[in-house]
Amino acid sequence: MNEDLNQSIIIEFPLRGEWQAPTTPAKRIPSHGTDRMGLRFAFDFVQVDWENKRKPFYSTSFTRYFFFGVPLDKCYCWGEPIFAPCDGEIVTVRDGIPERAVVHWVVDSAIAIKNAHSFNEYKDDFSQIAGNYLVMKCQNNVYMAFVHLQTNSIKGAVGDRVRKGEQLGNVGHSGNSTSPHLHFQLMDSSDIAKSNGLPFLFEEYEVYRNGVWESVYDQIPADTDRIRFYKS
Repeated sequence: MNEDLNQSIIIEFPLRGEWQAPTTPAKRIPSHGTDRMGLRFAFDFVQVDWENKRKPFYSTSFTRYFFFGVPLDKCYCWGEPIFAPCDGEIVTVRDGIPERAVVHWVVDSAIAIKNAHSFNEYKDDFSQIAGNYLVMKCQNNVYMAFVHLQTNSIKGAVGDRVRKGEQLGNVGHSGNSTSPHLHFQLMDSSDIAKSNGLPFLFEEYEVYRNGVWESVYDQIPADTDRIRFYKS
């Protein structure tokens, strides 16, 4: 394991059901190709069709996705609930940002490329890239960001205390999102523009290997892992 992860914080997995992490610090650090905005150890989580070799994130044909786009309600993880991985306090909420009604690779990729070249975290509104998002304080100098949430899905308000396992919002497609997914990161400040990413591990989840679900502890998934978590 990378030495940066040896001093990791241990938290509960923030989702339920089966997931894949195409962007993970298990693949590379910094996981998103930059240390800006606390991104060093960030994850992206999606749901896919594991029985299909393409592993699409949508339930329609590839032709429809390629030429016309896919409605949000045809994307597997759109609207899936997100849960607090620990006790904490909500310190930032931004909600009400509209989502694009259709996921289309040209439109979404163009937005991502534009923001990659033009967004300035010290001048621009963070919701331009994050869409609807929530920041939770876990302890001194440890904060969590949940990004690209479904419009009007956030359950709490600034100052609310939340308990581990409490629902915070839903997976969405707001902001700089190429498909519905949860972007999730830990950082050392509530000010995302000035934050440094913090390493963390998930205390428990399951990995599908050789036709069997195996429990793993205090680890993070690889980008090809089929993982799941159900709170007992």
